Amino acid sequence: MSHPEPSQPVHLTKGSSLTPSGGQTEGMIRSNAIVDKCAGICASSMLAKPHTASVVHHHGEQDTIVYAVSGRGAVVSEGGTRRVELEPGDYALIPAFMEHQEVNDGDEDVVWTIVRSGRVPEVVNLSGWGGEPVQK
Repeated sequence: MSHPEPSQPVHLTKGSSLTPSGGQTEGMIRSNAIVDKCAGICASSMLAKPHTASVVHHHGEQDTIVYAVSGRGAVVSEGGTRRVELEPGDYALIPAFMEHQEVNDGDEDVVWTIVRSGRVPEVVNLSGWGGEPVQK
């Protein structure tokens, strides 16, 4: 069976090589893992320290899949009225343009792996629910 040749070799990013990247919120550490390697997908890691929450934001046209690695955290959406709890092993889909925030109400770190439908992660921080974009 014939198929096209791969456009590039398998790429590895060691977890030990991740460093904070992009827009950060106090207590939330975002690190790019695989970014700008192919047209339709990118991956990052998010560590939320205990008792922290991100600012309200969305990811533009990018759909986002969250995989809960450790700790118990939540995605709050729909103007702050809907809360989806994640524990280790859970997955969540955050649709494009969905305003949300990540929340860690617990006493331990929360670690999530994040996969987005774009070459580079897009984060649009907002002044609040239904608010205007905050300039970086």
